[in-house]
Amino acid sequence: MKDIFLRVDELESHLGNVHADFGDLKLKIKELLEENQQLRIENQQLRKVLKRETESAIAQVQEAAEEPAAVKGDIPSAAMGVGEGYDNLARLYHEGFHICNVYYGHLRMEGDCLFCLSFLSK
Repeated sequence: MKDIFLRVDELESHLGNVHADFGDLKLKIKELLEENQQLRIENQQLRKVLKRETESAIAQVQEAAEEPAAVKGDIPSAAMGVGEGYDNLARLYHEGFHICNVYYGHLRMEGDCLFCLSFLSK
């Protein structure tokens, strides 16, 4: 008889611990749901910012593509009208990259490159 009471007492203690564990889990789930909602809102805001900046960058690229005169302004007039390849090279040079055979594709760090300019003037 004494063993039965001890066993019931152990089960009651165990059930109390399980109940406390469920309470802790419930609080943790609540915290995670709140954090998830905050992250969803932040993610939506970041997507809006990214979309705005992407649209702005695309608009700038389209404007630059529609204004070839700005790029050709730095190019001697004798070389204008040579072709699309020339326009692409001039655009690359204008964006700050070397187009000469010595440093082709490298970023220009110190202003104009005499090799590139001589190539553009041909």
